[in-house]
Amino acid sequence: MQREYGYHEHRKALMYYSKSGKGKKVLLTFHGFGQTSNHFQELEDVLASEYTFYSFDLFFHGKSYWPFEDQPLQKDFWNEFFAGFLESQQIERFSLLGFSMGGKFVLSSLEYFYSKIDKVILIAPDGIKTSFWYNIATYPTLLQGIFKRTIVKPQIYHNVVNTLNRFKLLDKGLHRFANTQMITREQRRRVYFSWIVYRDLKFSTRKIASILNENKIELELFLGTYDKIINLKNMKYFLRNLNNYKLEVLTAGHSNLIHAVAKYFKGRINKSEED
Repeated sequence: MQREYGYHEHRKALMYYSKSGKGKKVLLTFHGFGQTSNHFQELEDVLASEYTFYSFDLFFHGKSYWPFEDQPLQKDFWNEFFAGFLESQQIERFSLLGFSMGGKFVLSSLEYFYSKIDKVILIAPDGIKTSFWYNIATYPTLLQGIFKRTIVKPQIYHNVVNTLNRFKLLDKGLHRFANTQMITREQRRRVYFSWIVYRDLKFSTRKIASILNENKIELELFLGTYDKIINLKNMKYFLRNLNNYKLEVLTAGHSNLIHAVAKYFKGRINKSEED
């Protein structure tokens, strides 16, 4: 499928994006940690006739650029950035899709642009319930400094992780993350800056639910049965406050959920064609 590529700039911050599909409806997508916009290609291919996709590389990922070091990304800045993008592409109405960390960008956009949004698709979204480990890494000032030093001295981090794992105090998924995403200096830098810069993207689940309810915005939520990072237990309080939503729990872990969602939509399309 043919894709176009471009950048959107606001106050020297650059976000790289791809455009694909031929559908009349617009879907803006935001990937998870350690990914790029390319991770949605399978889903784009499945839904190409229904949507025109704009898929972004988040800051510290792919070809996007954040010029402010570890200065937090504020919601006001993101709203200005996103408004400029919508205007440049002449997008009046749209839907949003976010996987994992990308959920934070979906929720930020929802808070401000709700009057323009038709549908929200969340795939194991971050931002609904913050994890204990995220709080430890991003909030206490002392621990932030220690965490930052692990960029150049990773042994500090690995010693802590290995000790916790030895005493069975660490989730297997988090241990796997440590062994795959904290190997190189570039990976450690991406972990640090993603967590620190995005730390002010916090949300009231009650407020988010209220926005969805009052504006009758369709919500479709996908979770994985084997996902230890973001699961149904984390979502229950949020879902309790919603009037209407669709929930699908797919046979998948966190890392292969996008593939599972693409497969789900393909099956749904095939079924509707048979009917």
